[in-house]
Amino acid sequence: MKQFFLASLLGSTIAMCTAAMAADDLKTLEAAAKAEGAVNSVGMPDDWANWKGTWEDLAKTYGLKHIDTDMSSAQEIAKFAAEKDNASADIGDVGAAFGPIAVKQNVTQPYKPSTWDQVPTWAKDKDGHWALAYTGTIAFIVNKKLLHGSEAPTKWADLKGGKYKVSIGDVSTAAQAANGVLAAALANGGDEKNLKPALELFADIAKQGRLSMANPTIATMEKGEIEVGVVWDFNGLSYKAKMANPDDYVVLIPSDGSVISGYTTIINKYAKNPNAAKLTREYIFSDAGQINLAKGNARPIRAEHLTLPAEVQAKLLPNEQYKKVTPIKDADAWEKTSKALPQKWNEEVIVEMK
Repeated sequence: MKQFFLASLLGSTIAMCTAAMAADDLKTLEAAAKAEGAVNSVGMPDDWANWKGTWEDLAKTYGLKHIDTDMSSAQEIAKFAAEKDNASADIGDVGAAFGPIAVKQNVTQPYKPSTWDQVPTWAKDKDGHWALAYTGTIAFIVNKKLLHGSEAPTKWADLKGGKYKVSIGDVSTAAQAANGVLAAALANGGDEKNLKPALELFADIAKQGRLSMANPTIATMEKGEIEVGVVWDFNGLSYKAKMANPDDYVVLIPSDGSVISGYTTIINKYAKNPNAAKLTREYIFSDAGQINLAKGNARPIRAEHLTLPAEVQAKLLPNEQYKKVTPIKDADAWEKTSKALPQKWNEEVIVEMK
């Protein structure tokens, strides 16, 4: 009994010391970041995932000045590599597939935020070089007014029998469209190496003359060109909110399965303001930072550990819609398959269009 008490006491003491050390480390980090006084980002513009809210908070709380240059994930990594010690960027936000690529190119440095344990294993690098802060899951956005008498689809299987047109976009250029194909494959027994179930589904839709070449964007939606669109959930929710009659639209995760991916910060190995970049990541993974992302229609990676304000929760889909979503398990296989997808799409799907 005495040994048990001593063990418990020792465990409690270690936990308290660890918490105190973490708090001291954060104070040291905050002081160092304040001394640097600025954080410069790439691919983190104000109007994407409500980064504006995070930059405003960092300025108000820590006095960090900020500028962003918007660019693609590949461009961000190339910039880090090209500039090296003349770095103009401290931190960037890239698609999930680009986190490991950045590490392979040796342009990142690690930092694990204090909420690290609440980030799912599939969504982070074990050494802390990258971690998804928010997710994207392939969803449907449906204009209920344009269904031609069909029921609104709630799963991939429903797409076979409707009278509406289905828009997925250009799989040769858009990551959203390629992930839409993967989502349909996963829901129908395929995987990162096997897209055949999805190609057969879309070929069937094309044979019926219902595959639309319109890219599902806010512009085409406003023109009434999108009847059922395949989009990231955060895009669908953002588009719906901006429509003149948002109640005409429904956004949902297909109930027979989908793919979940997301976006990760990468901290430049050569950053001029490395502590400010690390503090930025720390803040992004805090409750306040995660709520900021949710305000921008992005589902926070720590969603299941947060109590979101009611008005913010209303911007997202319910957690239960994500029960059958699947993360990419074999990134290398998906990289190869996605590169081969445009040709297969043309040969097996586009050829069937009427």
